Amino acid sequence: MNIKGKAWTFGDNIDTDVIIPARYLNTSDPAELARHVMEDADPEFPNKVQQGDIIVGGRNFGCGSSREHAPIAIKAAGVPLVIARSFARIFYRNAFNIGLPLLELDEAVEIKTGDELEVDLDTGVVRNLSTGKEYSAKPIPQFMREILEAGGLMNYMKKRMQGR
Repeated sequence: MNIKGKAWTFGDNIDTDVIIPARYLNTSDPAELARHVMEDADPEFPNKVQQGDIIVGGRNFGCGSSREHAPIAIKAAGVPLVIARSFARIFYRNAFNIGLPLLELDEAVEIKTGDELEVDLDTGVVRNLSTGKEYSAKPIPQFMREILEAGGLMNYMKKRMQGR
């Protein structure tokens, strides 16, 4: 599966309160959450992000609380992928559970806001079309790719249960 989009970069330790501020947790409506995604890091981000854009972070992206609202807000904003140097483990699982792919890439810090990226999720190859550099992210394990292909963990489990 290939994803192509413009990068939006954020630093280290972007916590779930930055991804979706706690003041908006009175809703679980994905569209409403998307209207506030990353606004504490960049107040204009929800207005600037376009369908297909890619969020790029540093170390420990998604740290903080275990709320699923954070990856839901990102996905609902039209972001099909987050790339970071590393992810908080609970955020990592929550993202895959709702069908949002994540790639761990040590060189994520080399990517700048506005760079055009092309990503092959099957191989983990990240091409920066703006600079011509190519990187190898840690590939997503096969069973996690199956969860993504099903649209998230719940759909994956329904599919498996129907196959019995």
